[in-house]
Amino acid sequence: MAKLYELRLYVAGKTSKSVVALENLKKICEEHLKGQYSIEVIDLLERPQLAEGDQILAIPTLVKKVPEPVRKIIGDLSNVEKVLVGLDIRPRTTS
Repeated sequence: MAKLYELRLYVAGKTSKSVVALENLKKICEEHLKGQYSIEVIDLLERPQLAEGDQILAIPTLVKKVPEPVRKIIGDLSNVEKVLVGLDIRPRTTS
């Protein structure tokens, strides 16, 4: 059975960096985790108390909750290779 990835993206409002991070995350997930992921976007302007639980120090930050280990990636997620390594997803090999 395939692993399910629970991802949280912490943002602060609808800044261009936050929007780009979400777009990049969706693209990566659709390409590498199709049907195996859920994304929860948490806007810290609306719910600042949630930053403490995942120890969020910078925005945007992606947190992979499941499968363990918990991993964090800071930034707009434009470096696909870094995101794949950070999420512990092996890039697909092309034949």
